[in-house]
Amino acid sequence: MATLHQVTPTDGAAVSELAVTLGADLVVIGPEAPLVAGVADAVRAAGIPCFGPSREPAGIEGSKSFAKDVMTAAGVPTARAFTCTTAEEAAAALDEFGPPYVVKDDGLAAGKGVVVTGDRDEALAHAEACERVVIEEYLDGPEVSLFALCDGETAVPLQPAQDFKRAWDGDAGPNTGGMGAYTPLPWAPEGLTEQVMTEIVLPTVAELAARGMPYTGVLYAGLALTAKGPRVIEFNARFGDPETQVVLDRLETPLAGLLLACATGTLAAHEPLRWRDGAAVTVVVAAENYPGEPVKGDVIEGLDAEVPGAYVLHAGTAFDPAPDAGGRIVSNGGRVLSVIGTGRDLAEARTRAYEAVGHIRLRGSHHRSDIALRAVES
Repeated sequence: MATLHQVTPTDGAAVSELAVTLGADLVVIGPEAPLVAGVADAVRAAGIPCFGPSREPAGIEGSKSFAKDVMTAAGVPTARAFTCTTAEEAAAALDEFGPPYVVKDDGLAAGKGVVVTGDRDEALAHAEACERVVIEEYLDGPEVSLFALCDGETAVPLQPAQDFKRAWDGDAGPNTGGMGAYTPLPWAPEGLTEQVMTEIVLPTVAELAARGMPYTGVLYAGLALTAKGPRVIEFNARFGDPETQVVLDRLETPLAGLLLACATGTLAAHEPLRWRDGAAVTVVVAAENYPGEPVKGDVIEGLDAEVPGAYVLHAGTAFDPAPDAGGRIVSNGGRVLSVIGTGRDLAEARTRAYEAVGHIRLRGSHHRSDIALRAVES
């Protein structure tokens, strides 16, 4: 069982001090806020290998405007965009592109700072609620997520995945942090990974290095496969949830060695990645009212149900601290659980994931019922 240490994740001095005290051989920084706050810099300054970009290159997620600037300089294909700081600028940008309108909070927003809508008033209201926004043209086409592991010079791709951002079936409802994902993508064009690495990931890593910002960690590319080829929707400076759950399920190469190779600049010497055959599907069980303010503290039952080829990863959960709770697990966030199904193909993996979801009982919870459905049917 892991030991939890009380530390503020965005406090670089506190995190590095804890790492030194524990004698850590490697520190892996997961969330975006500590990365943008420069925690990786503090850990490296303490002499400990760290997986995660420093503060400046982490701006590729921390600022949509910065990311656009890097992509423009690197010649990376992406949507045309305007950075706006006033309502007048936002209105002009919306009129330039027309619907569907894409309005992105320039800073971190826990995966919920993007509004995609055909309603101009809604788009303008979101822009006015943000201090600074990026408004861009809508990219039409299926979305794909690709992670690349980077050590500052070398980059190695992981297996592509597709996630589902909207809250409800049929891609309806508000944007969320992700309601499910699957891999592999049987419908993806041949050579897609190689094309994305050549046209998007490697030029971005090279541009950051040329600016004196070597990128060490995982670079997430959220892509739209348009009629003109892959275009970047967004970059993240971390493993994306819930795609990570399915991608790492298929990864046979030990992860720790890969992360250490990135942190120590030895990725080029690492053995080629090995992947398990078959497929993985994850379904997110979300709390009542998510993606609004989630209801917390409801008891979760059915976690001990055994479904062959399926398992549950906890996200927004906690132990009930009441003396008579008897070790009950309760909801403690918006996206509470990721339920993963594995199988010989997507159909089997999907069936197992939803069978496991069927055993879980959480008052007021909701989940999408169409994760990977179109891929299976087609």
